[in-house]
Amino acid sequence: MVEKLRKSFQEVFETNKQPRTFLSPGRVNLIGEHTDYNGGYVFPCALSVGTYITIAPREDRNIRFYSDNFPDLGMIETSLDELDYNEKHDWANYPKGVLYMFKDQGHQGTKGFDAYFHGNIPNGAGLSSSASIELAMAIAWDALNGFEMERIPMVQLCQRAENDYIGVNCGIMDQFAIGMGKKDHAILLDCDTLDYSYAPVKLEGVKLVLANTNKRRGLADSKYNERRTECESALSDLQKVVSIKHLCELTPDQFRENQHVITGETEKRRAKHAVEENDRTILAHKKLQAGDVQVFGELMNESHRSLRDDYEVTGEELDALVEAAWEEPTVLGARMTGAGFGGCTVNLIKEADLDNTLKRIAKSYKQRTGIDTEFYVVDIGEGTREMINETK
Repeated sequence: MVEKLRKSFQEVFETNKQPRTFLSPGRVNLIGEHTDYNGGYVFPCALSVGTYITIAPREDRNIRFYSDNFPDLGMIETSLDELDYNEKHDWANYPKGVLYMFKDQGHQGTKGFDAYFHGNIPNGAGLSSSASIELAMAIAWDALNGFEMERIPMVQLCQRAENDYIGVNCGIMDQFAIGMGKKDHAILLDCDTLDYSYAPVKLEGVKLVLANTNKRRGLADSKYNERRTECESALSDLQKVVSIKHLCELTPDQFRENQHVITGETEKRRAKHAVEENDRTILAHKKLQAGDVQVFGELMNESHRSLRDDYEVTGEELDALVEAAWEEPTVLGARMTGAGFGGCTVNLIKEADLDNTLKRIAKSYKQRTGIDTEFYVVDIGEGTREMINETK
């Protein structure tokens, strides 16, 4: 793969330069959805698929971006002196936002670059291709300039690029999971304090399968910001009777004791999901550490029901795909993952007769929605890194 990307780089940019290649994975959240911005726990892992950036410095301050995922957009050109958001630059605003934030923090490069991007993350599927692009640009820019930025500050910088430059009010989870991923481990992350611990994911005889609804969802124009506002309203009401900074500081029992002060029924259900999902995530981490994949799968199912009924971020397609999986006896757990309103489901499925299981799920989904699905049997991979002596 690396050699192929280098050859493609040389062809596109018409050069004999020997570029460097970096890989930034996608991520999937196993459980803990819409808890991150409520000060709770999430439990994501980095994937074996991701975004590759093949890059070489120039002698001037010009920048040229090319993605073989968006060939119709051709070469996108700017310079280190022209990093403001530009709607015409489409996907390239994500790496530009990272460069902007480096500059804003006083890390100024003196030379521009040519960068060739290749991603094998399904675009718009909710596996965080945008954060993957951001971390790819960040680690490459850091390496080219010798800034030696520590990884967690780099993760935070990429989140600011998404929040303040792109304008999507996302939490820290996506960038953290991608930047800090560890092979065959998930990360229990406290999104309030950034305390984290790795948990081995031992899925003996069980496969981690992502299923794409093939309904595109864009985070920026989804109901994401609306849900945040509803949670903030519930928090404001609860703060009149309990001393908390975030919803997820409450246990489910504490929430039930005090939920009467939340004035809106909708806001009450949003808060109920956040509190109970946080509790589920802590329990799921314990069960996985103990090797109890069966109960972990049951908690995934509970998570989806809560996201469907209390948080209302699933929709017809995600529900159809999850419910098709639930009909299969070899499926231990299935739930939506990501912000919702389309994108992917994450499934734990026994390896025995996996192909036929997936065919039945696909058939059921097609009957309900008229849409074909795609499956990705994935491994849990390393975080963002340079591809040195790696052939895959």
